[in-house]
Amino acid sequence: MTEPSKDELRIIFQRGEQQKFLIDVGTKLTLKEMARICACSPRTVCDWRREKFAMRNDCARLLSERTNIPIPTTASTRNRYAHTRAAGLKGAQAVQAKYGRFPIDEVRRKRAWRTWWQSEGISMANPLLQPRPIRRPQRHVELAEFIGIVMGDGGISDYQVVVTLHDTTDLEYGTFVLRLAEKLFGVRPSVYHHAKYAANNIVVSRRELVRFLHRAGLPIGNKVRQQFDIPGWIKKNKKLSVACVRGLVDTDGCVIIHRYRVRGKLYRYKKLSFTSRSRPLQQSVAKILADLGMRARISGYDVRLDSIADMQKYFLLVGTHNPKHLKRYRT
Repeated sequence: MTEPSKDELRIIFQRGEQQKFLIDVGTKLTLKEMARICACSPRTVCDWRREKFAMRNDCARLLSERTNIPIPTTASTRNRYAHTRAAGLKGAQAVQAKYGRFPIDEVRRKRAWRTWWQSEGISMANPLLQPRPIRRPQRHVELAEFIGIVMGDGGISDYQVVVTLHDTTDLEYGTFVLRLAEKLFGVRPSVYHHAKYAANNIVVSRRELVRFLHRAGLPIGNKVRQQFDIPGWIKKNKKLSVACVRGLVDTDGCVIIHRYRVRGKLYRYKKLSFTSRSRPLQQSVAKILADLGMRARISGYDVRLDSIADMQKYFLLVGTHNPKHLKRYRT
């Protein structure tokens, strides 16, 4: 068996340790320096820092060697494709359980399917292909927060709405997102686990939901390429704006511990960072925070709150539904 390449190995930290390791590295290297060392984009480093994905093993080693910050001894490595064998076995077991045997004549099966599709399936008169209805909520606080969540760690295509969250650090928050979607639209989302990315995809496959959210202001397709922004009907209302920012920061934001040393004494305090490559969205988030009395600044792809007073205002006036943010702020 061939040895896996460096790019195929992922380092698996205990919960919270990957974020802590990269934050510690960040006290000695800038985000751009970390990205250059790892030969990746700054956004990828931010995703690793938020524990959205498991980071490459070689990158962890390089950062550790450059900064003399040790990798936790509890960390282990795995092949990024290690899950495929288990997934294939589960698929085979599911087929065996459903049909009692494996299909013998695959060509005949496909021919029969094409015949059905051309005669019945392609016709919109088939009830299976008719758009399924959804509940259409009023434009209120919970809808504004859900739109913020999708704008942060989600997106919509022609037929699906998807929110991607870390399978461990965002596990509790994922339950909140599931319940919110079901409450708003009367639809129970499906959850698909992707082990190689350490992520859970929360998916609703409804064309009617896509149409509803698109009319509410969410772009279909690549959000960054379209330089998306908070919908105008949300920005016109203070309560809706606050709820939308909460959804954005709960998904694409993080609490950072800033450390510095003065005359040999180590000081530390908390900062808030929201990351987006959409300039209009950055400016809207910064303005909403400023209107609440906070001194928000834009730095690169980040919107930052740097002072202790602003952090207190944020968690008092905006708050969070993501337990990992609240826990990190309080500890």
